[in-house]
Amino acid sequence: MSDSLQRLKEILGEVTDVNRASAVLTWDQETYMPPGGVANRADQLTTLRRLAHVRFTSEEVGRLLEEAEGEVGGLPFDSDDASIVRVTRRDYDLARKLPTELVAEIARAGATARPVWQKARQDSDFTLFEPYLERNVELNRKVADALGYRERPYDALLDRTEPGLTTDQLEAIFAQLKGAIVPLVGDVARHSEAVDDSVLYRGFDPDAQVAYALQVVIKLGYDPERGRQDLSTHPFTISFGPGDVRITTRVSRDFFNECLFGSIHEAGHGMYNQGIGQNLDRTPLWSGASPGVHESQSRLWENMVGRSAAFWRYFYPSLRNAFPGPLKGVDEESFFRAVNKSYPSLIRVEADEVTYNLHILLRFELENELLEGSLKVADLPEAWNARIKSYLGIDVPNDREGVLQDIHWSGVSFAIFPGYTLGNLMGAQLMEKARKELPDLDGTIERGEFGVLLKWLRTNVYRHGRKFTPNELMERVTGQPLTAEPWIAYVRQKFGALYGAKAAS
Repeated sequence: MSDSLQRLKEILGEVTDVNRASAVLTWDQETYMPPGGVANRADQLTTLRRLAHVRFTSEEVGRLLEEAEGEVGGLPFDSDDASIVRVTRRDYDLARKLPTELVAEIARAGATARPVWQKARQDSDFTLFEPYLERNVELNRKVADALGYRERPYDALLDRTEPGLTTDQLEAIFAQLKGAIVPLVGDVARHSEAVDDSVLYRGFDPDAQVAYALQVVIKLGYDPERGRQDLSTHPFTISFGPGDVRITTRVSRDFFNECLFGSIHEAGHGMYNQGIGQNLDRTPLWSGASPGVHESQSRLWENMVGRSAAFWRYFYPSLRNAFPGPLKGVDEESFFRAVNKSYPSLIRVEADEVTYNLHILLRFELENELLEGSLKVADLPEAWNARIKSYLGIDVPNDREGVLQDIHWSGVSFAIFPGYTLGNLMGAQLMEKARKELPDLDGTIERGEFGVLLKWLRTNVYRHGRKFTPNELMERVTGQPLTAEPWIAYVRQKFGALYGAKAAS
């Protein structure tokens, strides 16, 4: 290894360490920090984010990058060194466009807005959060302007999160999905009596739920020696390196799905990070390929595994032992059908597989309108409620269950939401390929041998970290770029079987 490349890696390691230190403070703020710590935490996060940005965007890094690019030119595209230099160049060029003070301002805005969002959500009062969201929208605009774009400001933000994807392309994907989802939603509604989910509301002890969920995700492959589970207002996963990948969940006595499937979802993220090659640690490659690719793993484990019939053939006996009262008289098939009930609902993270993408479409559209100025922040609740009514046919009773339900807008994070839909599509595409290469996949799941699928995912996806863009990764693993067809076929088949043959057409 040349001196230039070695020195570049040393600096990248330092930047990684500073970013991980700020991540620890973020995790603490979401889990254990007392309310009085907000101002101090904002100062701390602002300082760390500023330091990381200054170090990464220095002239020295630019010079070392130029020298390293000449040295790795003959290496294979997927080699560690060539990939580190290639991805660092992309990140460096984007980061250099952002003024350091803007980066610091974004860190402070998120740290100060988050507890206000929590209070506003608790009180169901959007007006408390409104001025903070106005600031965050303005900061998103500043980021888009600094990065630059040809047509639409969302393109600039989307290129940071999902490299190679444009707003117009994303709109085409949503149009295709909408064409498939709306008829399916209507058909399911006409056969709604086919699935009874009343068992999920019988009252499940919260502590027992949290304990059982942790047992399940450990069985799936989440390593508790390199992670932990805590409670938070909004479930999330956060990583401080290969040896420390933490997940959170939330729990409701009166709705079973919230804790277990939230935990499986976050464990999908966690297993991805725990599976990234340690050879990539302390470099820009030690992370998921994109938010969409990361979400493909949480959605794959939560839905395609966790809501499968094979999964419940293995886990239902232990679930019944853990909750004998609520599950009295309920057989495995009935419970499997219950956790897959499809119906329009208010809360995104609890939405079924059929309607989920409509929640993301709504947020994608609203973000674009806020960014382009056609929608004012003060009018957001009304716009939100109108779109929920239009897309899902239900009324929003309050801000808590409406515009305040997600944590994301408490930070400067526009263009993250589309990753949830992209994750659904990528997860289905990857699972289709896995089934071809693992013909007894359902059998292994039914026997509780989850390591078979986990090994396949580690080999084909996890270990590469950020070496590849989303489309590069999908073509490498599945032989074709991102496509919605596997997901559409999957939901039509699954919910057609659950609700009647017409829904599968």
